[in-house]
Amino acid sequence: MAVNNLPGGPAVNQLDLHRPVTKIAEEQQWLHNFMMLLCMVIFVAVFGVMFYSIFKHRKSKGHKAANFHESVKVEIAWTVVPFIIVIFMALPATKAVVAMKDTSSADLTIKATGIQWKWGYDYLKGEGEGIGFVSSLDPTQREMSDSGKPAGDDYLLKVDNPLVVPVDKKIRIITTATDVIHAFMVPSFGIKQDAIPGFVRDTWFRATEVGDFYGQCAELCGKEHAYMPIHVKVVSAEDYTKWVDAKNKEAAAKADDPNKVWVLADLAARGEKVYNANCAACHQASGKGAGAIKPIDGSAVVLDADKSKQIAVLLNGQNNGAMPAWKQLSDTELAAVITFTKNNWSNKTGQLVQPAEVAAARK
Repeated sequence: MAVNNLPGGPAVNQLDLHRPVTKIAEEQQWLHNFMMLLCMVIFVAVFGVMFYSIFKHRKSKGHKAANFHESVKVEIAWTVVPFIIVIFMALPATKAVVAMKDTSSADLTIKATGIQWKWGYDYLKGEGEGIGFVSSLDPTQREMSDSGKPAGDDYLLKVDNPLVVPVDKKIRIITTATDVIHAFMVPSFGIKQDAIPGFVRDTWFRATEVGDFYGQCAELCGKEHAYMPIHVKVVSAEDYTKWVDAKNKEAAAKADDPNKVWVLADLAARGEKVYNANCAACHQASGKGAGAIKPIDGSAVVLDADKSKQIAVLLNGQNNGAMPAWKQLSDTELAAVITFTKNNWSNKTGQLVQPAEVAAARK
């Protein structure tokens, strides 16, 4: 129970909304408080008059009920007063909603792709264009969940690759999904946008301070919905430039020659790492699957001598998104994980898939 407030995330015994760090979030919080106050005033006024009338004009004091059919004044009053109240509510609300939907003139555009159960981030426009990575729940968090021994203020919110953005810049987030409906939500930014397969939606934020801010997928998306956190790291412009440079160097270092010819042992070893990072959450480390998730161990597609069938599954997905497409992985990573699955557990096919074969299948 020794849990503390998480800056940028949930607080202990939190009753109010998250502390806002964008102008939109501040506007939303002001609107929330304004509406609550207005509703409370209406509640007190209406029920105050009602209970006063019941008590003051009760039968035991000799009062008799008035007998009238209609009153023009009352009809006008209870039409005009609610209309004025609605206008007072609609004007600031409309202003906020219009501002929330204005994603023009963004400094940075990032696509957030919901994947059961992780987020893929692709920097499409602005500084860092071309950077892309997958953000998954930190493995230690899953271990704590499985053991029933949660610990740390960031329990189930810690990820391996946070989304990094610069402070005081307008960040446009384009949302979509590969399988089922997800939702990208960061309360401190005042954003929540559905990520729907086959569609794109967008939202935006401009963080006014550096720090770490947390959210989660806010749409029930399957059995591991709780393991799909969002971590946004807001940094200074200088630190963001350094991060972009480091990411570009990292990508260059990891870039594999798709024409390289691998031996089975090396490619399978590489594939084991790719499998553990991306596939084991659903198919399990044993390859046996679970529930509706089909096993890989003994799978007809994996054992088939026609390697193109398994390549097509990983590139395009299948079963209406139950098995997502993994086009975001490199040709070498896909070739490696296919080779690993074809030669692990009881699958001893001896088959090897080269990166060039995957590259050819993409075309």
